[in-house]
Amino acid sequence: MATRIGRYTLNLDNQPRIIGFASVAGKKEGDGPLSEWFDHTAIDDKMGQDSYEKAESQFIKTAMDTAIKKAGIKAEQLDTVFGGDLLNQCIGTAYAVRDYAVPFVGLYGACSTMAEGLCLASLFADTKLAQRVMAVTSSHFCSSERQFRYPLEYGGVRPPTSQWTVTGSGASVVSLQGEGVKVKRVLIGRITDLGICDINNMGAAMAPAAADTIMKFFEDTGEKPQNYDAIFTGDLGFVGSELLIQLLKKEGIDISKNHKDCGCMIFDRERQDVHAGGSGCGCSATVLNGYILNSMMTGKLKRVLFAATGALMSTTSFQQGESIPGISHLVELSV
Repeated sequence: MATRIGRYTLNLDNQPRIIGFASVAGKKEGDGPLSEWFDHTAIDDKMGQDSYEKAESQFIKTAMDTAIKKAGIKAEQLDTVFGGDLLNQCIGTAYAVRDYAVPFVGLYGACSTMAEGLCLASLFADTKLAQRVMAVTSSHFCSSERQFRYPLEYGGVRPPTSQWTVTGSGASVVSLQGEGVKVKRVLIGRITDLGICDINNMGAAMAPAAADTIMKFFEDTGEKPQNYDAIFTGDLGFVGSELLIQLLKKEGIDISKNHKDCGCMIFDRERQDVHAGGSGCGCSATVLNGYILNSMMTGKLKRVLFAATGALMSTTSFQQGESIPGISHLVELSV
């Protein structure tokens, strides 16, 4: 069963495995540098549906079905599904999971939801509260943009610090039975808030949370950055990634040589107009369940940290002038 290391880190003694995983990406994401790693790429971002919200649910269903198939199980064998998205009341995930008739825990960790869900799914499997658990999340450019900013028809000008919400979904099936990438340790993050109020500068709002989580993990475990093939964050983008490295260097931690950010990886900044990079729950979810896990299964990567980040604001808090709290959850993966 799980045991605590230091103040914040949990060691998963049974080391549950990710036995099935899948990533489903939108058309713009499929035109980016990670296209070969996605299980499915949509030709139409509406996925044949009559609204973008229904399309997001369809992305989730496709990711879930694919991950379940790759795990070699049936949907009814899932004991619990942990999932959420950026839409009000997490309707994208709730409307997708309702068709499976399986126990469901709705989550809101904003763009950190993939790591949050994977932390909880792994803990459930490690402590044998469940045999097969799924973590799933998604985002959709069109549905989230018109909820958090302006209707798409408005055509608002995006500042250089803004990020492009990824259209996509990722799903992981975790179990003690079967083969796959092992989940070794997890860390549930703390909320940090340095007073950033600019909704178009999410990287700056989330970087302190990523720095806090990574620093606490190294303090608890005694590990060093060079012990890992890569340290993935998601999704700070180019602005937030630079801030993260600066913040950690002030604490004597240098991750500059092996740090990678999902928001920087998923698009080609020179060729695709995404400003400061990608964002959204689907950003780190598609990169994890596409590039990262496949790279680990083929031996390209053997030991990594995955620390997804989220901005815990809403349309209401933004309109009221509130600052943007950030959070980051961490998962250590190994083969």
